[in-house]
Amino acid sequence: MIFAADNIHPLHPEVAAAMDRLDPEPIRLRARRLADAGAQWIDVNPGYLPRSRADRMTFLVETIQEAVSLPLILDSPDPRLLEKGLRACRKTPVLNGLTLEPRKLDGILRLAVEHQTPVVALLLDAKSFSPPTVEEKAALAVELHGRALDAGLPHEGILLDPVVPNMGWPDAPARIAHTIETVRLLSRGHLLGKPTRTLAGLSNLRSGLRRSLGPELDCALLGALAQAGLYAVLADALNGNLVRAWRFLEGLEASSPGNLSKNKVYGLSEA
Repeated sequence: MIFAADNIHPLHPEVAAAMDRLDPEPIRLRARRLADAGAQWIDVNPGYLPRSRADRMTFLVETIQEAVSLPLILDSPDPRLLEKGLRACRKTPVLNGLTLEPRKLDGILRLAVEHQTPVVALLLDAKSFSPPTVEEKAALAVELHGRALDAGLPHEGILLDPVVPNMGWPDAPARIAHTIETVRLLSRGHLLGKPTRTLAGLSNLRSGLRRSLGPELDCALLGALAQAGLYAVLADALNGNLVRAWRFLEGLEASSPGNLSKNKVYGLSEA
């Protein structure tokens, strides 16, 4: 299971301040900390940017690449920002943010095909709604996967994100169970006829609830997702307990035969 760090985001005050001032040093330091912590990919999420600040995506990509050689995930619902990030990348990144929304299908999928980059497709419908059940998630997976194949991406270039629910949702426990089962079905090839790579954003689990819910929930869900065959987790690489849990799970996985190879992702350069 690959660990992708989600710590480059303007919700972090030091990242927001650095983006405002175009000050590279805090971003370089944070990128090095993530690499030292064990992150294998770095997610670059500039947040919402008006046209006058679209250069911040380029700034983040260039600054991170000055500090570390890890592969990047360009994370934005805005195809315009993803294109700016792509132009600045020295290595092939992953594009994160494809859904069935027409604007994203037209923009993000087009970029992925043109640049032959892997893409993360979130199991959200055309109105960005996350369905609660395995059956509904499976239907979205089949449709998104088919759209990506028809557009020209290979199966290996598609990572499906079942969308981890927030614990504040009233039906969160049931949704979590359905999310885990969706990962299991995809990773074992039961939904699409062959094993399919999955990515899950773990930080959404306790978003807005970190004062009332402890980090042990993240570790517990990480273990369940790993058991289900999760390919990559997008999470806080500066959470020591979580990283230690991931390393332990990696040790277990390394001794298990028959795992989907993680040495290469279609189109993605290795660090």
